[in-house]
Amino acid sequence: MSEKIYYFDHAATTPTHPEVVAAMLPYFTEHFGNPSSLYGLADESREAVTHARGQVADALGASPGEIFFTAGGTESDNWALKGVALANREKGDHIITTAIEHHAILHTCEFLERQGFSVTYLPVDRYGMVDPAAVEEAITDRTILVSVMTANNEVGTIQPIAEIGAVAHKHGVLFHTDAVQAVGNVPIDVDAMQIDLLSLSGHKFYGPKGTGALYIRDGVAIETFVHGGGQEKGRRAGTENLPGLVGLGAAIKRACDDIHGHTARVAQLRDRFLDEILESVPEVTLNGHPTERLPGNINISFAGIDGEALLTLLGMQGVCASTGSACSSGEETPSHVLTAMGVPPSLARASLRLSLGDLTTEADVDFLLDTLPDAVARLRRLSRGHA
Repeated sequence: MSEKIYYFDHAATTPTHPEVVAAMLPYFTEHFGNPSSLYGLADESREAVTHARGQVADALGASPGEIFFTAGGTESDNWALKGVALANREKGDHIITTAIEHHAILHTCEFLERQGFSVTYLPVDRYGMVDPAAVEEAITDRTILVSVMTANNEVGTIQPIAEIGAVAHKHGVLFHTDAVQAVGNVPIDVDAMQIDLLSLSGHKFYGPKGTGALYIRDGVAIETFVHGGGQEKGRRAGTENLPGLVGLGAAIKRACDDIHGHTARVAQLRDRFLDEILESVPEVTLNGHPTERLPGNINISFAGIDGEALLTLLGMQGVCASTGSACSSGEETPSHVLTAMGVPPSLARASLRLSLGDLTTEADVDFLLDTLPDAVARLRRLSRGHA
C-alpha cells in the first residue's frame, strides 16, 4: 500500500483551505457569542454572519437578503423542492426535473410523489445534456417548479441554465438549480441566468463540511424548512454554525475571485491527461460532453473491466478516485446518470470518475498516466471473455 496520496476526487469533497481555516479559528474560542444574543460579544458574531452572507451573495450576483444558510447542498435541495411544493400547492402540483440529478433531488421528488405531486423526469442526450425545448414541452398549467442541475456531479456536463431559466420564466414557472458542483468552477449570475433558487455546498470549494446555502429570489413563495426560532428570517431555525459560516464566506470569495485563472489551470491538467490516456489505452470512452464540462471532471469507461476492481488496484497505489457520486458509492446498480445517457450497463460498470482540483499537480497526472494503463491491462487479462 502506497503512503503517498494522489487525490483525484475533488467532486466528492475538498480539503478546507488553510486561509479558510485561519478565518474560522477565532470564531471557535474568541468570538463565540450567539449571534441572536443582545450584548457586545454577540454583536461581533452577528457582524461575522452578515459579512459571510454578503460574500455568498457577491459570488452569485444576489442580494444578501436572498441568501439563507443551511447545512449543505442536500438540505438546500430538500428545502427548495419541498418548500416550493408546499407553498404553491394551490397553484399546481407538477414538478419538472431530469433523470440525471443528484439523489438529493431525485429522492426528494420521489417523496413529493408520495404526497400527491406529479414529477416529470426529462431525458438527456448521449452527452448528458438537457434540451431546453424538452423543458418547455413538459410544462403544463399545473407546473410550479423546474429543477435542473447546473453541472452534473458524475460526468461534469454543464447545462444551458440561462436558456432553461428563460423557458421557465416565459411560462411563469419557478426555476431551481443544484449548483453544488458548479460554484467555484462556473461563473454564476442568478439574474442573467434567470435562477429563482440555487443550492450550494461549502465543502465542494475548499470550505468546511456541514455548510451550505440556498439562494431564494425575493418574492418567491416557499415554506419554512425548520421551525423553532427566528434565525434566517424565521425560515430555517437553529443557532448558526458561526465558524462554519465564516469559513463558507471566505471559501466562496476565494473560489470565485479568480475563477477563470483557477479553472484554466485545472482544465489544462484535465485535457493533458485525457489526450494521453485516450491515445495510450485502447477501448476507452469519454463520458459526458466533450467541451461543455466542468474543468476538473474526467469520466471514462474502459471496456472489459470492472470499475470497482480498478478503484481497488489504484487505491493500493495511493490513488483516490471514484466510479461515480460519493453519495451512491456501494450501490450495485449501474450509475443512473450513465444509464440515462444510454451508456450500456457493461460500460457503465466500467467507469472511472477522476476530479481534479487545487491538490492536483503535474507530477500527480504523470503518476496516474504511468499507473492507470497497467492497471487496466492487468484487469483485462484477468477478465474472462476479453481478448
